[in-house]
Amino acid sequence: MHPGRFPATRLRRNRRTPALRAMVAEARLAPANLIWPIFLCEGENRTEPIATLPGVVRHSVDRVPALLEEAAALGIPCVAVFPNTPRHKRTPDGAEALNPDNLVCRALRAGLAANTGVALLADVALDPYTSHGHDGLVNDAGEIRNDETVEVLARQAVIEAEAGADILAPSDMMDGRIGAIRAALDSAGRPEAAIMAYAAKYASAFYGPFREAVGASGLLRGDKRTYQMDPANAREAMAEIALDLAEGADSVMVKPGLAYLDIIARAARRFDAPVFAYCVSGEYAMLEAAAAAGMIDRDRAVLEVLLAFRRAGAAGILTYHAPHAARLIGNALRA
Repeated sequence: MHPGRFPATRLRRNRRTPALRAMVAEARLAPANLIWPIFLCEGENRTEPIATLPGVVRHSVDRVPALLEEAAALGIPCVAVFPNTPRHKRTPDGAEALNPDNLVCRALRAGLAANTGVALLADVALDPYTSHGHDGLVNDAGEIRNDETVEVLARQAVIEAEAGADILAPSDMMDGRIGAIRAALDSAGRPEAAIMAYAAKYASAFYGPFREAVGASGLLRGDKRTYQMDPANAREAMAEIALDLAEGADSVMVKPGLAYLDIIARAARRFDAPVFAYCVSGEYAMLEAAAAAGMIDRDRAVLEVLLAFRRAGAAGILTYHAPHAARLIGNALRA
């Protein structure tokens, strides 16, 4: 056929081999982009399977150093810790959140002593500690008391920083909590402690497995829509992020992830600050269920989803697939 009938520009040329594709890749995924959430339980040398999160287990505190060593070996720079607080320690005021010997604080001290170089991220919220399952204090009318909750969160953040947290991650969505936490940390002599704000956290249907993992299933009275964001709103997310950054957040997070890639992309374009994504428990469980049913290639799907967050502009991703993904990436580099 006559050459003039064909286009001079052929985009397929750059796709012809793995080497060519690697040279022009617009987004890249590395273990350094991953944060590994782990769940804690009471006991010694103990693991507890989580039925709603296949392949994920709770760990007793004495296992934390080994997990951090595993993260370091895989190139994962940060581990986030979440407690499964026993029911008898849950109270309406979430007082266990302020106990310097709670699960999280013991895990942070164990992680700090391990000296692996892996950063420690601690959640700042009351829902792992309240008997009603809400992220804040509740009055007799069932209303979440914003300002009273913020006072408790600021104290919780200081206690976690003193236990060894490098990053405090307020996930409660109370108004004004970032400024109060920053002021409390600075006053307590912890100006180096960073804040990663759950700035755009939506009232999502994808949190169910997480609530099982932290022992909160069946506790929640009502819902969280008066403080977590409406899934319909995008401009409001930008306002939330702007406020958190103005109050002193060092980075921000969008949660959930897959259903909110547009929010991640919009935030990454608009703000000169690191934007993180949380690939939440329901998103993890969907991938695992589809893979178990033979509907998708698990390894390819995991990497594709995580790469989507990077393509959208996320600096990093909290994901329960972190160790598996890091191994896949390492194997690909060695191939």
